[in-house]
Amino acid sequence: MTPIARIADKAGALGTVISAMGCAACFPAIASLGAAIGLGFLQQYEGLFVSTLLPLFAGLALLANALGWLRHRQWHRSVLGMIGPALVLAGRFLWITPLLYTGIALMVGVSIWDLVSPANRRCGPDGCELPAKQG
Repeated sequence: MTPIARIADKAGALGTVISAMGCAACFPAIASLGAAIGLGFLQQYEGLFVSTLLPLFAGLALLANALGWLRHRQWHRSVLGMIGPALVLAGRFLWITPLLYTGIALMVGVSIWDLVSPANRRCGPDGCELPAKQG
């Protein structure tokens, strides 16, 4: 992934988590965690977070992961990276809270995986290289 795509992916995941932490009425489990770390002041911006920022950051992460596939051509990483934001968006617009929590957890997990083990390009413009056979 390019540095901009990696930053966009991490910003999308972090923004989604912070947006969910700011809405105590909508997401009490994650909002209590936010209040415990000192983000209780965000409650006054609850409407902005849920209606605007949460979908915006999830969409940013979705777009960054979709564009990341063009760079590294690893479909399993891209699909896992896109499922989380898609679940967040579906959970937000359908008001299915467990779906939203699952999506946020998946986004954070994939972001940590990407930090620990960054994606490497597997395919180039000329085609894909097959791994050497062992034996």
